[in-house]
Amino acid sequence: MKYICDWKNCNKIGEFKAPIERDNSKKFRMLCLEHVKEFNKNWNYFSGMNDTQVINFLKSDMIWHKPTQSFSSSDNFFKVLWNNTLKDELDGDKFKSEFNHMRQFKFNHKDIEAFGILGISVGLKWQKIQEKFKILVKKFHPDMNSGSKKFEEKLKLITLAYTQLKNTYKEKFDT
Repeated sequence: MKYICDWKNCNKIGEFKAPIERDNSKKFRMLCLEHVKEFNKNWNYFSGMNDTQVINFLKSDMIWHKPTQSFSSSDNFFKVLWNNTLKDELDGDKFKSEFNHMRQFKFNHKDIEAFGILGISVGLKWQKIQEKFKILVKKFHPDMNSGSKKFEEKLKLITLAYTQLKNTYKEKFDT
């Protein structure tokens, strides 16, 4: 289908789309090559917007103008993992001991990997594991790192490692 250029007093063929509104709608007008060049030269997406509106648009543009899943939404994998980690089902009084006797237990591959992820010695007392976990959470929390997904993934690994050791210590201590 051929269109006539939608520029005032132009009878050329309109082959090029030009937006009518800045809302990214499907509304457009057809212009000839000469007039689409003129249109593009003068087009300012932000005309008529104040500074606050421009800043809000640019912030929204960083996430492609789509809502993001809140870090705190109830079905977020990380939130579920995080809440389970923070539930301390271990007897606090028993775990205040030195736990040097944990070195006599054999740890499985997952435990050893978890100690490595946390950057601590194998068989370290529980209180020291908790202290290290808190330090790592503060360091790698996405809120402390401009919301970076890279840090969210690192924090997930740290939380999984902590959960692994928490379960192991509970199992070995309760037996």
